[in-house]
Amino acid sequence: MTKELANFPKIALGTWSWGTGDIGGDQVFGNHLGEAELKSVVSTAMKAGLNLWDTAYAYGRGSSETILGNLLKDYDRKDYLLSTKFTPVRAVDFDYKPEAMLDSSLDRLHTDYIDMYWIHNSDDVERWTPEMIPLLKSGKIKHVGVSNHSLAQIKRANEILGKEGFRVSAVQNHYSLLFRDSEETGVLDYCKQNDIAFFPYMILEQGALTGKYNTKHPLPKGSRRAATYDPILPKLEQLTDTMTEIGKKYDNATVSDIATAWAINKGSLPIIGVTKPDYIAGNVHAMNIQLSDDEIKELEQLADATGINAKASWEKPIK
Repeated sequence: MTKELANFPKIALGTWSWGTGDIGGDQVFGNHLGEAELKSVVSTAMKAGLNLWDTAYAYGRGSSETILGNLLKDYDRKDYLLSTKFTPVRAVDFDYKPEAMLDSSLDRLHTDYIDMYWIHNSDDVERWTPEMIPLLKSGKIKHVGVSNHSLAQIKRANEILGKEGFRVSAVQNHYSLLFRDSEETGVLDYCKQNDIAFFPYMILEQGALTGKYNTKHPLPKGSRRAATYDPILPKLEQLTDTMTEIGKKYDNATVSDIATAWAINKGSLPIIGVTKPDYIAGNVHAMNIQLSDDEIKELEQLADATGINAKASWEKPIK
């Protein structure tokens, strides 16, 4: 982890699939998860030292934040870290005032500050980046990150913040064995060179890199995932079978554990969606796996051989 974020754990726990509503857990993932179902997830994670929670107003228009905030009320604020987001396309809900969106998040999360506040998408770097400066000065946010920004946009955001003595502390992009655009376009190198933390999301590719799906067990018929991955299942199976074999060397780590360990070994802090307490042990296991250079090379070669384009529909080119 970077010097600036030395107190952050190696993994962030994502809550997009929590709650319901517009772009919420029910609509995107088919889940209907509330406080009753998720209380044990929070308690198990906190006991394991996984205390960095990632959410957003955009996830169900505050539904995810509400659940997370209520479940964390019983814990001392200094014992956990919060990551949430300013989403430009949702700014209309707050008369295009970022501070109003932030204040609504603070209310739902029952706190007076956010550890990492993200500009969720790169709609207008010149317009939205300066809006973070008064929030930093007020202490309502401790660090600023940018999500789904190109390398040029990241550099420009850094310039804008730098004029007031601040900086981009983190970048959040889609990144996995099957989608390494941030590596290929220089974003990851720029982050490493400038002590900027890199938070990848979708490192399990919505289940494709869990080992759950193969030629005998294709993805759910009619889903976007099936349309993307079913045509290349034989090659995907070669990759996940190799991940299983590698996992045997590390106390029978699962395919998901190896995918997560790969992301950590590449110098990133992955965001892992959690819906069940059983998932926590695997994440802890993954944090302690040090893959060899040869293992990383083999995994990346097999991933490249799939020929898949895993770019999500909302993602713009990041060159």
